[in-house]
Amino acid sequence: MANAASGMAVHDDCKLKFMELKAKRTFRTIVYKIHDKQVVVEKLGEPEQSYDDFAASLPDNECRYAIYDFDFVTEENCQKSKIFFIAWSPDTAKVRDKMIYASSKDRFKRELDGIQVELQATDPTEMGLDVFKSRTT
Repeated sequence: MANAASGMAVHDDCKLKFMELKAKRTFRTIVYKIHDKQVVVEKLGEPEQSYDDFAASLPDNECRYAIYDFDFVTEENCQKSKIFFIAWSPDTAKVRDKMIYASSKDRFKRELDGIQVELQATDPTEMGLDVFKSRTT
């Protein structure tokens, strides 16, 4: 199904992998990219993947969408997790790419039912672990 605003389609695998992450915790992370006018799954991170490995997997000069399943412990000492959607748009990315990703983001996010927190990041400090922790309360 195409996105009227940007002409972008979403590959079925995008939604299927997200549902696996949400229901079965099969993955820790999913990185999506736009390829040939559709959003596709680029990389899947195993449940034991570290945050640093995930952050390093995002390209320095290209935009991406990403899902990160963040585990944390509450003040009451309860183990919880939140599913973060990250719109990665580094300053060094091409302006055209930034525009395509920005115009397709909301439509793509609607396909992924269960996102709990959204982050926009232009450099790694905007999506550091401290930012994740601050958004869990």
